[in-house]
Order: sequence, then structure tokens, then C-alpha cells
Amino acid sequence: MVNPASQALAASILTHLQQVEAERAARNADADLSARVTAVKAYQRERFSRTHADLLAHPRYAAAARFFLDDLYGPHDFAERDAQFARIVPALVRLFPHEVVATVDSLAELHALSESLDSAMAKQLDSPGVDALAYRRAWQAVGRPSDRQRQVDLVMALGGQLDRYTRNRLLRHSLKLMRGPARAAGLASLQTFLERGFDTFSAMQGSTEFMALIERRELELIRALFDTAVVTPATSEPPALGQLP
Repeated sequence: MVNPASQALAASILTHLQQVEAERAARNADADLSARVTAVKAYQRERFSRTHADLLAHPRYAAAARFFLDDLYGPHDFAERDAQFARIVPALVRLFPHEVVATVDSLAELHALSESLDSAMAKQLDSPGVDALAYRRAWQAVGRPSDRQRQVDLVMALGGQLDRYTRNRLLRHSLKLMRGPARAAGLASLQTFLERGFDTFSAMQGSTEFMALIERRELELIRALFDTAVVTPATSEPPALGQLP
């Protein structure tokens, strides 16, 4: 029997995916908007690479930082993955433990929120070209500080969930056993994401310091970008944050 809490999460996942699809449809109907969103995503990926360059080069944290960059901050088009998720939500709640369904819900919410903010940012750009000055002006025009905080909270929640799972041997063993059924049910993309997350966090042997650094830096960035001090092309970088945009 399906856990009622998992059923509620399934409905939440579908709602988030519908929000993402609405953003995608708007971009498909507007090539200029699509180009600007792509530019925003690319700039944000480059920004993450600069902000966390030390983590990306760290022997212990490099794989986890790369996972964040590619799977959570990356400019990839997740249309295929989203379509898989939407088709197989009933199978998801039937086959996977409630904890894993909760992780997928967090991922779907982060995806929907990020796509909404990226679209809003793109609409504030004067051209598809994005530099630090244009990015900061667009950020301040969009506002939505509570949504920016929610983004960080969701990233931290996902990291915390994956870290906890690495200490649950039964759950990790169950996930391995799910490879065949997941592939047969059309859940291969989700299975790959979960296993990569599990393996990455397990290899760190503790993520407390890594997660704390990510959170502190991302929150500092948010505060700096919302600073309403006059910004000129010569001072487009928040001075206190060096290489942050």
C-alpha cells in the first residue's frame, strides 16, 4: 500500500514539474527570451565555478562541488529528465522509499523555483549578453529575496538528505537493488541522479564543512547582490566578495 505522505509528495512533484513546463513553453514561444535565459544560466554556472573554485579543486570536495555545479546549478536542459519524472510519478511512489520521494520533491521544487527566477532575470536584461553589472541590475530589478533564500535552503536540504542517506546502509542497498526495476519503469534518469548523489556524498566521509561553506558563500552573495549602493561598470563586483559576480 502506498504511503499517503508519499502520495501527497507525488502531487507536489507534479505541480512543480508543471510549473517548469510552463516556463519552458514560454521560452519555446519566444526565441529572444530563450537566448537570454540560456545566457543567465551560463553566467550563473561560471559564477559558481569562480565562487567555489577551491572546492572544485579540493581532493575531498571536488566531486561534490562538481555534482552541485552539474546537477543543481548547471545550465542543462532537463526536459528529458522532467518528462521521465512526470510519466513515472505513480511508479516512483510505489517503488521508492518515502525518503527518496521526499528528495525528488525537493529537487523538483528547486528546479521550478530556479526556472522561474531565471526567466524573471532574463526579462530584465537589455541584451543576451550578461556581465557582472547586467546581472546585478537584473537581480535587483527582480527582487524576490525570500525566493532566493528558499533556493539556498532547498540546496542545503538536498545535500543534507543525500548525506543522511549515505549513513543508511539499508536504503543504499535498496537503491542498488532498484536499478533493474527503475530502468524498466522508465526511472533510469532518476536512478542515475540518486546513485551519483549517494556515491559523491559517501566519498566525502562527512559533508558538514562542505555544506557550511556553500551555504555561507551563497548567502553572502545574495546579500551583496541586493546591496542597493550605486553600481558603475568600474565597480560592478561586490567589493567584499572578490571574485563573486
